[in-house]
Amino acid sequence: MKNDFIALCICFSWLFFSCNQHPSADRIYINAKIWTGDSLNPAAKAIAIKDSLILYVGDDYQSFIGSNTEQIDLQGKMLVPGFIDNHVHFLDGGYYLANINLRNVKSKEEFISVFRHYTDSAKGNKWIRGGNWDHEAWGGQLPTKEWIDSISGDHPVFVSRYDGHMGLANSIALKRAAITKETPNPPGGEIVKDPKTGEPTGVLRDEATSLIYRVIPDPEPSELDAALSLASANALSHGFTQVHDMGTYGGWIDMETYRRAQASDKLPLRIYSFVAIRSWQKLDSFVKKNGWGDDRLHWGGLKGFVDGSLGSTTAWFYKPYLDAPRSTGLQVTDTNLLRKWIISADSVGLHIATHAIGDHANDWILGVYNEAERLHPGKDHRFRVEHAQHLTEQAIGRFAEGGIIPSMQPYHAIDDGKWAAKRLDSARLKRTYAFKSLLATKANLTFGSDWPVAPLDPIAGIYAAVTRRTLDDKNPGGWFPDQKISVEQALRCYTVNNAWAAFQENKTGKLKAGMLADFTVLSEDLFSLKPEDIRSTKILLTVVNGKEAYSLKK
Repeated sequence: MKNDFIALCICFSWLFFSCNQHPSADRIYINAKIWTGDSLNPAAKAIAIKDSLILYVGDDYQSFIGSNTEQIDLQGKMLVPGFIDNHVHFLDGGYYLANINLRNVKSKEEFISVFRHYTDSAKGNKWIRGGNWDHEAWGGQLPTKEWIDSISGDHPVFVSRYDGHMGLANSIALKRAAITKETPNPPGGEIVKDPKTGEPTGVLRDEATSLIYRVIPDPEPSELDAALSLASANALSHGFTQVHDMGTYGGWIDMETYRRAQASDKLPLRIYSFVAIRSWQKLDSFVKKNGWGDDRLHWGGLKGFVDGSLGSTTAWFYKPYLDAPRSTGLQVTDTNLLRKWIISADSVGLHIATHAIGDHANDWILGVYNEAERLHPGKDHRFRVEHAQHLTEQAIGRFAEGGIIPSMQPYHAIDDGKWAAKRLDSARLKRTYAFKSLLATKANLTFGSDWPVAPLDPIAGIYAAVTRRTLDDKNPGGWFPDQKISVEQALRCYTVNNAWAAFQENKTGKLKAGMLADFTVLSEDLFSLKPEDIRSTKILLTVVNGKEAYSLKK
């Protein structure tokens, strides 16, 4: 992004290598099937590494062999640029790995059983968090505090739906947050109440969740460090060398955790750290004092919200939901205030990403971005729309026209596709996760997971984008199959395009001489597999900065 000094260092390093006539490589990976992401040199059989940089990508690697060069024979395995995830909540994901997991629960009874098993071993009276539940998995009935009150002991509880836009609190948590039948809905949120008694059921939607979050104590640094360690190990095991973190605790606690890890050389992959857009002035001051970070950890990005989610019936549409005919969703943030923040933050050169799910939300944010472009012409904005899930026909072309990045998560398509028809009519659904249409307009489509909302797994994401087969296997030919894309297009969205979306296209995302040595080795050749077999592919090796950070053998 703004790291011109570091970019110059990389260039000088490469010039040094060039002037010294083929310096010896530290390691050369040979007999590989390499997809480089570089249109000028798309395929190769070998890659040579010196320190943290790529020396050479091609077939004739012998001149880079020195007396101490290690050669690793990949025996025909596929090697690709290190995967980049465009949208994670990294510390939250690490926290979920160590806490209660309700993601695979299929009934009320199973929900209660899993919860009881967890609380039986929970000590003291600390908050119980995590969750990842999905009420659609058991028919759509929302859980209530009565499900968990009698088995949660002295623990306050707030367990989130898997999309993060809705959560369930027990009575202790509601009391601590002073939420009663008289408590009004906050702007951009809803306290779900029993229609007969008016009492809170325990379910809170979108901004109403902040009523609970404000009484939950911040985690201790040791807890955050442990969450980062778990999250990093998970990411590396799935072939990721870089993630774009949208934050869990407003972004600032997250960034400080990453900075602390980097200072002690315990940050094993690259992170682009975003903070909440409401704090744009703080970030502006921070950047002026500390710069933009470096190739391992950088910042300068802001994350905002227009609306909620489809699963929580809070995404903002023009027309009402089929199963909630009185609702068109929510504007999670006051739109006048959000517009002001975007225009102001863009004026000082900060990078802006905004969550938008519904068609109305996407049209609104595209309009604000276009306005910012007119007010600040000539800037390299690279505005991002996080999710860009449901688009009007007119919106599809506006991304490429405005140089706006659709930052999408393909696994959501095969998950939401199981039940989305109960929410929306087919006219709206046919422009849901419009991967192919966006690529056809030359939009810089990027992919990720939204972990822990969906698995931190690029293979699952590629499978979803290429097949669009819903998880219930009821759409073997693909859910709205006109939007299926090729394996190569999906790979590009997980590598080349993601690097561009983080202002790192000259450093990562491709395999070419002079760039940082980040790559991943796969067990299968994705180009040779039947689409339905892609998901069987395993990650064999993850290399970050020229060093092996994960190996399946270890």
